[in-house]
Amino acid sequence: MKKIVINKCYGGFGLSQEAFIELQKLDSEDNPFYHRNNRDSLKLIEVIEKLGSRANGQHSELKIVEIPDDVDYIIEEYDGLEWVSEVHRTWS
Repeated sequence: MKKIVINKCYGGFGLSQEAFIELQKLDSEDNPFYHRNNRDSLKLIEVIEKLGSRANGQHSELKIVEIPDDVDYIIEEYDGLEWVSEVHRTWS
């Protein structure tokens, strides 16, 4: 299963200062979070699991969700409240 970090409240994804510092300590070129906003980054997951609710930014409530490894996904949102959806084809 693949783990993905999403925000579960209105306001938008954000990390606390403590989480940001922890992530910077762990971040590396082989698994970066910042510059790509990689929500399935192993380093990001590690920080969220370690800090729990202390990882939440000012207007966020971060949650780790699990999906099957072979699913092509996108993170969708409404006013900052996020969910994971499987990618499908759309025509117009």
